[in-house]
Amino acid sequence: MTLVAGSDTIVLLVVTDVLLVPAALFWLWSMACLPAACSKMDKAWMDIEDRLRSNEYAIGVKQFIDMAKVNAPGIDPSYTEWIFHGEEETLAEAEFSDEEGDDAYSYNDYIDDVDEMLDDIHKGPSRHTSDTPIHPNFDELLDDARKPLYPNCTEFSKLSFIVKLLHIKTVGGWTVKSFDMVIKLLQAAFPHALFPSSYNEARRLQRGLGFSYTKIHVCPNDCVLFWKDHANKDECPKCNASRWASSTTNQQRIPQKVLRYFPLKPRLQRLFMSKKTAQAMRWHVEERVDDPNFMRHPADSRVWKDFDNKHPRFAQDPRNVRLGLASDGFNPFNNMSKPYSIWPVLLVPYNLPPWSCMKDPYLMLSLLIPGPGK
Repeated sequence: MTLVAGSDTIVLLVVTDVLLVPAALFWLWSMACLPAACSKMDKAWMDIEDRLRSNEYAIGVKQFIDMAKVNAPGIDPSYTEWIFHGEEETLAEAEFSDEEGDDAYSYNDYIDDVDEMLDDIHKGPSRHTSDTPIHPNFDELLDDARKPLYPNCTEFSKLSFIVKLLHIKTVGGWTVKSFDMVIKLLQAAFPHALFPSSYNEARRLQRGLGFSYTKIHVCPNDCVLFWKDHANKDECPKCNASRWASSTTNQQRIPQKVLRYFPLKPRLQRLFMSKKTAQAMRWHVEERVDDPNFMRHPADSRVWKDFDNKHPRFAQDPRNVRLGLASDGFNPFNNMSKPYSIWPVLLVPYNLPPWSCMKDPYLMLSLLIPGPGK
């Protein structure tokens, strides 16, 4: 029986009594923590092309099989997410774990971090010293959010379930009506669970805890924002264009263009409210290896170092946040006959390690800007 490695698969062929070991099998075996002597084995036989007639190849295979029979500790049992063997990494904060040696990070760990963040918010002093507006019933909302989804539930709190459900609604394109129908079905099936009664209640809890955004009306010609000094104006002070799509009545007037602003300060505060991410936000100073011969992180760049030299007071505190900004226009509904464009503005906290700062949990949507003429 012969094993021959194809480009993507392993094919079985009945050719000879010699086992032709594919490179993929050797690679997987070499990852299984065999004794150190294995790493010194001559592997030149794997490059032989005429494998069916080569004595050197047959001898190499035999030595390989003999080595494979040596007692070995096997693969690390904690290595359950094969991120080094093709599997995608889940929401990553495993790098920030304490000295517990956790190598895998599952979605349940993310749920635990939601509850841990709520604990940090509840106990931390920053909530009371910040000038960020606080919901009048914040403590009540906080306690409500931390309740388990149902008695003895260890996987979801009420808030973590709502966050996941709202995420599915967004990704799946659910309507509010379909969301409410799913909620009613869940309530009928699991009457003791703490599901929100509707989409509006789910959003109310989310907004009350500070997960919200602000709508700012924009001049249809992109001259000004109807904000601060222009907040109460009905016409653009530069081009005199109407703020409203229809000005016949003051009731339910629809703005011609709306920008959505996601406040940055509370989101940066939440990074420091979590013990794990608070430590990671100082990584660029406390744990980064400063090697002038390699650029592994933006902190290794000349621009970063020049900025530190020009602003030494800012550079002294590793908690000061360095943000990268990225934006581009795209059509979120490219199947529509009428073109539409929108410009998201994303912020990236470069304080974090390079393997984390570009991951989804830390990409901060700051603005959603409607495209020209939209």
